Amino acid sequence: MSIRRLAILSSIPALLLGGFVLAWLAFIALGAASAVGSVEGALMAWTLAFVVGVPLALPLLALARFALFRIREKKSRHRDNPSPHRGAPMTHRKLPAAGRAASRSGSGARWLLASAALPLALAVAGCDSRAQDASAMPPPPAVSVATVLSKPVHQWDTFNGRVSAVESVELRPRVSGYVQRVAFDEGQEVKEGDLLFVIDQRPYRAALDRALAQLQRARAEAGLARAQDARARTLIEAQAISREEFEARKAASAQGEAGVRAAEAAVAAARLDLQFTEVRAPIDGRIGRAMVTEGNLAQADQTLLTTLVSQDPMYVYFESDEQTYLRYAELARKGERSRSSNPVRVGLANEDGFPHEGTVDFVDNQVDPTTGTIRARAVLPNPDRVFTPGLFARVQVQGSGRFEAMLIDDKAVLTDQDRKYVYVLGADDKAVRKDVVLGRMIDGLRVVESGLAADDKVIVHGVQKVFMPGMPVTPQVIAMGAPAPSPAQAVAMQ
Repeated sequence: MSIRRLAILSSIPALLLGGFVLAWLAFIALGAASAVGSVEGALMAWTLAFVVGVPLALPLLALARFALFRIREKKSRHRDNPSPHRGAPMTHRKLPAAGRAASRSGSGARWLLASAALPLALAVAGCDSRAQDASAMPPPPAVSVATVLSKPVHQWDTFNGRVSAVESVELRPRVSGYVQRVAFDEGQEVKEGDLLFVIDQRPYRAALDRALAQLQRARAEAGLARAQDARARTLIEAQAISREEFEARKAASAQGEAGVRAAEAAVAAARLDLQFTEVRAPIDGRIGRAMVTEGNLAQADQTLLTTLVSQDPMYVYFESDEQTYLRYAELARKGERSRSSNPVRVGLANEDGFPHEGTVDFVDNQVDPTTGTIRARAVLPNPDRVFTPGLFARVQVQGSGRFEAMLIDDKAVLTDQDRKYVYVLGADDKAVRKDVVLGRMIDGLRVVESGLAADDKVIVHGVQKVFMPGMPVTPQVIAMGAPAPSPAQAVAMQ
């Protein structure tokens, strides 16, 4: 076996032993980091593994290097003492070779002693550092704690919707003509019957006068026909006229009456046309901009003049998914939820929470098969004109009956990979970690389905100062959901 291979094989056990020690300490560090559950804890565990592992591994590596020096020394002696059959005297190279071997042996020993002393110095320095840190430990951090809030609540489901007017009108003229006057200010609120547009009335006044004249003519003709019919009745009794002439006068009287009624209808139509030249508001609401201004031609039933939308109340249309709709229907069958007039809460894009309240007054009669949703509608009062048609709205619908729930502030919840946990105040004012299962948000607080007790005090503000479980803290009691106390309040509470 060659000298190089012998050196490698001699150093393998020491290297394997050193690697095993480091791997074992790394495994301990990973376990400690998982138990602590925070980045700071993981760094502390890795630092501890390094401080302990390096002093254990360096002597093993030094032992391997010393073995390698010993093998090189034997190799040097072998070269300096050739075989007897070569005939070379030993005294010629003995002393220099021995000197070099002793020098190498001394160097290896010195390196071994230095390698062994280094971990000892590191350990002593670490002990001194830990002693100094222990003497200079900062005071426990100040945190705010709140007792878990337990109260009966309703479950609310959130949807997205759009605000829509209850009544929306597109105003178009009923008669053709040129716009003579725009009688409103764009964007103002109008009342039903207010004048909006005036179309040129002169042609329609002339048409009305013509119809009135025709009515007078028809009435005069009808009066003459009635008089002739009356005389014919007298003459037919005296047999002074023929039956044919009597029937002709009678028919003429009936035609005169019909002519009067036709003329009256023409007058009524002319009056309507004249009335339609004044476009008035059909509902109360807010008017839009004038699409046609003075001097422009407006075609009957075609030209859009303006739009008008009602203001109070307002609709909010939203769509519910199929699973939620089936859940609501099941609760209604069980009597745990009303089939109609369910309360809703609405919030706009710039509002926090859902400050507006209303009721559901309509649910569509079929589910849209393309989207798997069903449309519903809520009606809300709008006395302050907060809602405008087309606005985006967040809608909460009461989705369950009343039940008891434990609520905490969402700021107290921390995340460890796929787990959620909080710190609660334990014995001796130490932070204790508790894994929790969370539900949905209700009234600005998070529902805790499991993991906490009703009397637990949860660390809400200052939880980022807690680096590991068991860390001492200085608690300040506040109400659940309350803001963090100001520095002055914190000093007063202490």
